[in-house]
Amino acid sequence: MSNPEPVLLGRKRTLPACPNPLFLKWLTELRDEAREKGLKIQYTYQKAINSLNKYPLPLRDAKEAKILQNFGDVICKILDSKLQQYHTEHGQDSPVHALPEGVSSPGRSDNNKAPPTKKNNAREKEGGGEKKKKKREYVPQKGSGGYAVLLTLYRQSQMPGSKGFMFKMELQAEAQHLCNKSFAVPDLGSKYTAWSSVATLVQRNLLVKTHSPARLTQPMNEVLSRGCLLPGTYDIVLCVDFIETTGGSHHRKHELVKELQTNGVHFDVRKLNVGDFLWVAREKVAPMSGRTCGTFPFPLCLHQLIAIILMSLFAAAGRELVLDFVIERKRMDDLCGSIIDGRFKEQKFRLKRCGLRKPIYLVEEQGKAAAHLSLPEKTLQQAIVNTQVVDGFFVKRVQDVRESAAYLSIMTRYLTKVYQNRTLVCRSRERDGDPDCDDDPRSCSLMSFAEFNYGAIKNKSQTVREAFARQLMQVSGLSGDRAAAILERYSTPHSLLKTYDKCKSEAQKEKLLSTIQYGRLNRKLGPALSRTLYQLYCSNGALY
Repeated sequence: MSNPEPVLLGRKRTLPACPNPLFLKWLTELRDEAREKGLKIQYTYQKAINSLNKYPLPLRDAKEAKILQNFGDVICKILDSKLQQYHTEHGQDSPVHALPEGVSSPGRSDNNKAPPTKKNNAREKEGGGEKKKKKREYVPQKGSGGYAVLLTLYRQSQMPGSKGFMFKMELQAEAQHLCNKSFAVPDLGSKYTAWSSVATLVQRNLLVKTHSPARLTQPMNEVLSRGCLLPGTYDIVLCVDFIETTGGSHHRKHELVKELQTNGVHFDVRKLNVGDFLWVAREKVAPMSGRTCGTFPFPLCLHQLIAIILMSLFAAAGRELVLDFVIERKRMDDLCGSIIDGRFKEQKFRLKRCGLRKPIYLVEEQGKAAAHLSLPEKTLQQAIVNTQVVDGFFVKRVQDVRESAAYLSIMTRYLTKVYQNRTLVCRSRERDGDPDCDDDPRSCSLMSFAEFNYGAIKNKSQTVREAFARQLMQVSGLSGDRAAAILERYSTPHSLLKTYDKCKSEAQKEKLLSTIQYGRLNRKLGPALSRTLYQLYCSNGALY
């Protein structure tokens, strides 16, 4: 009985040789030459080598190689030149799909190896084999731009309430004193500044650069690696915008804070860039001596209010994550004024874009006082209904400031109960939650307060998209939902104007935006609003 055939382990068949060995040989030589000189084009050549290795068919000339990725005009021109030289030396009939005798092929597995050097060859002869050289770890020198940037980002990440990233201008300002060179002005006779080292940090994965304008952070500082707050390690705290405690009617605003104290609500007074009230999960830390926030006698004087705010800012506070609830408080007289001056639409738009998923309008109807305002009560009531039905906000109606305080107290107790057994994970503003985390009733993902409040700054430098959104909101009848729907299709005025130019007739231009759907009911913008926007952006003369 014959012996069974041996079982072959590992790869059953070897990879076929590259059908274009000449091109592969020349590209490998070009890559190795660029690598020795330290030129970045070596990476372009490597990409072209990878593409050529994957292509299974023979190429007659470099022009045919243009169908491959990473084969641009420059590489194809170089290959054509080498191919002409090859025909001159070996004859026009010489095969192009085989190497001349005595020339070894680089092979498919050699395309990532460094070129051999004399020192390596000597080691092979002496030791009988090639010894692998340990790759030296990149460490920025003290006083260099890379050193200053990494150290500044690390220090910023360790600060309580850190937003987890820094913008270019603030990073340069904070890191400059740690660097021996300027981040803005190059040395004499050079075009490089200390900031040039950032490209090296990004390339070596020591720095992460995202968004526009650019946000810089360290890889270990990415969201979900910044840690989480476990059940029992945090308190739910109501945050009150300082405008709600100062200015205007002192009696009414003092009454709100006094009611919160009477109800035993743990609250902080601070500057909120959007909304009047929200809640944070604050990490528990050792209390600061003398901290008695929320227990001052009334009426409050100015220095006592300042004391509350300063204690909130400088007390030993842990990390803070913002719960997904934010409240905009509106008295009827305030609602009337904001409708007249246009603030009402903008406020709703900013609340929807603030990153919190459950915005609430707290409306104080003020009883009979609402009948003596500049706008009819019917108009104000219609605005409230539209806020709930059309814009999708939850609207809570109360009669006066005492009922407002009672609602805030109930919400604080409710949220404390809801979150008491949940693990809270930090997420960035751009990530609308972690699906795996939010589907788990035992955990949820929330923004840090620092990132939330910074992102909600009203007068910070705007992107073109943000400026376009504000511009659209000034058009009569264009709500936040309608503006958002237009932005989904045309993110800048340039993209809208470019589409107008492609229209074949004036009628087509007027109806361009009419079919865009908005809101939960997917209603269309309609021809009237579409015509208004066309006239606004395409009329050469003045609008009347």
